[in-house]
Amino acid sequence: MRRAPGQLQWSGRIIAGVMALCLMAGCQAPPKVPAPPIGPPTAETALERLAPHAYPDFTDDLDYDSLEHALAQSIAYLQAAAPERLFRFGPDSYDARHLLKSLRRFQAVVRDKPPAASLQQFIRNEFRVYRSVGRDAAGEVLYTGYYEPLLKGSLHRRPEFLHPVYPRPNDLVTVDLGLFSEKYKGESIVGRIAERRVLPYYDRREIVEDGALYGKLEPIAWVEDPVDLFFLHIQGSGRIVLADGRTLHVNYDARNGRPYRSIGQLLIEEGRIPREEISMQRIKAYLRENPFEVQRVLNHNPSFVFFRIVPDGPLGALNFKLTPGRSLALDLKLFPPAALAFIETSKPIGDAFGRVQSWTACRRFALNQDTGGAITGPGRADLFWGSGPYAELAAGHLKHPGTLYFMVLKPDARALTEIRQASKD
Repeated sequence: MRRAPGQLQWSGRIIAGVMALCLMAGCQAPPKVPAPPIGPPTAETALERLAPHAYPDFTDDLDYDSLEHALAQSIAYLQAAAPERLFRFGPDSYDARHLLKSLRRFQAVVRDKPPAASLQQFIRNEFRVYRSVGRDAAGEVLYTGYYEPLLKGSLHRRPEFLHPVYPRPNDLVTVDLGLFSEKYKGESIVGRIAERRVLPYYDRREIVEDGALYGKLEPIAWVEDPVDLFFLHIQGSGRIVLADGRTLHVNYDARNGRPYRSIGQLLIEEGRIPREEISMQRIKAYLRENPFEVQRVLNHNPSFVFFRIVPDGPLGALNFKLTPGRSLALDLKLFPPAALAFIETSKPIGDAFGRVQSWTACRRFALNQDTGGAITGPGRADLFWGSGPYAELAAGHLKHPGTLYFMVLKPDARALTEIRQASKD
């Protein structure tokens, strides 16, 4: 609505008067809100380096032994990496030698189990700290959890074991698009070769309902419950207990390349489960109560996972064993693999019946050792909880905000010059 000239003049006088009063009263300007990055986040923009006064309180709620185990897995990974390989921490890059030096230095201090205050001072003196920009460009990260489920199964199809756990199919191919054009560098597609063409691979409905792989691919095992099998796909690894007492460790090997779609979100949108009640446990309960809905709901997620048998597990994306409470799944395109992190979020306190009674702070060091189909962007993190009742409780219910930090040893002047030169090359 247009104003009359007099109204405009009067408004101008009011604004000027208010500004004058603010100046006389010593009003402070509102704090500056960091501008969100332009365009989608990249490895160069996903982390921001913090000034020492902005470092968090590095109080850890777990034991040092588990941290040593997780550090050893990342150290083994970096020992096998090319020494000159660069790892991006937001605006800065460090080679594998420096990252290895950082973890070994931290490991040596942790081995002595120092008091919290001593560890704080050690980090502030010797480490650079970076914070994820999060999903809102202000540092908020959504934390979820995953665990290693236990399923009953058989090596052969039986009346009580009708649902196959498939290995990677021979006709599944991954095409590196960067080999065809520079503009597609870093991108790939998954498909199958048929009729002298690359076609999309079968989706979940085609595999489960239409039997696209039946008779063509020998399953690793057969399990009794399709819902438990679906969540094995979501978790990415698990154990299958056979009738003779043996246990198969199965681990993620490949995916059909179809996009991940959340069945929890589907049930919320359809009004089947209130948003505030959504959890893995609540979804399972709904499907148990509505068996005729199972396939429709599960097929909403066209993504399908293929497994391999491993001697021990579970293994993360770096092909090293995960550590309960210490291994993180993050977007490996944005965050440095194997690197030392520090997380701040929440964890549940459960009762004897497997129900969440309350939530408390979860603050600990962790290592970036895994990834997942739904874990994309700087605002998502998935914490591995291990196996057993508490792990299932925590993994099923955790969906809380938090913050994510990364740490790396401060480089000396010579190392810094070498790293900068390597980045330019």
